[in-house]
Amino acid sequence: MLLERLGVFFDIIGKMIFDPVSLAILFGSVVLGILFGAMPGLTSTLGVALLTALTYSMDTATAMICLLAIYVGGTYGGSYASILINIPGTAAAAATAMDGYPLACKGEGGRAIGLTTTSSAIGTIISMLFVVSISPIISKFALEFTSFEFFLLAFFGILISGTLTSPDLVIKGWISGFLGLFLACVGRDQLQFYPRFTFGIPELDSGIEVVPVLIGAFGIPQIIGVLTNPTEMAKAQKLQRILPEIGTVVRNFPAIVRSALIGVGIGSVPGIGEDIAGWVSYGTAKNTSKHPETFGKGELQGVLASETANNACVGGAMIPLLNLGIPGSPPAAMLLGALMLHGVNPGPMITFEHPFFILEVAAILLLASIAMWIAGMILAKQVVKVLNIPTELFMPIIGVLCIIGSYSLGLNIFNLYLMLPVGIICLFLTNMGYPIAPLVIGVILGPMADESLRRALMVSQGSFMPVFHRPVSLILFIIIVWTICSQFAWYKNIVASLKQRILLLLK
Repeated sequence: MLLERLGVFFDIIGKMIFDPVSLAILFGSVVLGILFGAMPGLTSTLGVALLTALTYSMDTATAMICLLAIYVGGTYGGSYASILINIPGTAAAAATAMDGYPLACKGEGGRAIGLTTTSSAIGTIISMLFVVSISPIISKFALEFTSFEFFLLAFFGILISGTLTSPDLVIKGWISGFLGLFLACVGRDQLQFYPRFTFGIPELDSGIEVVPVLIGAFGIPQIIGVLTNPTEMAKAQKLQRILPEIGTVVRNFPAIVRSALIGVGIGSVPGIGEDIAGWVSYGTAKNTSKHPETFGKGELQGVLASETANNACVGGAMIPLLNLGIPGSPPAAMLLGALMLHGVNPGPMITFEHPFFILEVAAILLLASIAMWIAGMILAKQVVKVLNIPTELFMPIIGVLCIIGSYSLGLNIFNLYLMLPVGIICLFLTNMGYPIAPLVIGVILGPMADESLRRALMVSQGSFMPVFHRPVSLILFIIIVWTICSQFAWYKNIVASLKQRILLLLK
């Protein structure tokens, strides 16, 4: 049985490789995805959504090549803008900017892009292996998540991003995260459709969109900061080679594999997505590093961790999508609609109705990761040259792209009115030392946290006791409590004293 599946897998790969049309579509879609990810606001979700309509007349196999390739390319493409100009092209690349931009400021932008391209390809390949091997096991674990688990996981994502990104006081990161959580509560709630904090403005009934907040929070402060202080913009004075050093990849390979496993695990949980995978992997890399103080100042491991995880999340998101019919991320939700459009109904019966469809998806992911590496290496040197454009010319172009990115979401002019005040508020927060990333994470994960908590309390009749009765929710609760306590001096003193006593006992 295993040999038969391997034979089918390589047969699918062979057909795509030796079909010039399929190969051209694969590379074209990957490049298009990279461009969508690199431009602020043009995310892989939007790319998959736009291509879905264009693939209606295609056969299912060709359509899947288009959609999965743009998904893989879009997730990776966000790293370009994060590393080069500190404006994440996608929410998934927000953690990459923490160390990617400082590396670019040191003249190591090319080296960072080359290594993240390689680690992204490795992460996608590892996630592909999980799609074909243990997807039923991970899907079974994902089924253990109820409303309380979803709330705790979203809350933990906001909490950990605030903890990791605060330049001085951790409380500032938490305040920023909860400010984003408040913004996510604006609009009509999803359970009872009651308007909250809309102030009679009809455009706010549908809530605050993520893309205008993302662009406003990262784009406007960066544009104003660079224009007022031109030296703030990184310059590619000494561009190292793009091709990564084999020794560096080998040394960091265990960390890359760990980050890929984190990405697959988080991606397999329905509704989470690549952004939280990047932050959790970044936090794990920082907490396990021998020199955590270097993170945020241009640490290569931080960039590798976040980029590997968010690309591995692509394959992870395919696991619940294909086996359960539940999308693991926003782009996967678009893929769900595309699959149904082409007569493929994901779920437990997919292996009976389409016996080799999962193998076909895995083969496309493998080839898309290779195409992404090749295209990334070719495009990187050209993209890095963007740093040589005069600041006075480059920043207005970025501003126009930010406006187009915000407006392109539903062609809604209100998004522009929203982007500007969010950007000005974030500028003041940045000047006061408050990190912006937790605010954006709060807006992204807030709807899931709000809806999940209210649904859980409605089912339990207002009781929080189910949190302590379910193993997964109890583990998440303990991790959250430990994360909060670990930031206080009394906890650190207790841990230090316990370590001293243990050492004395061992002696």
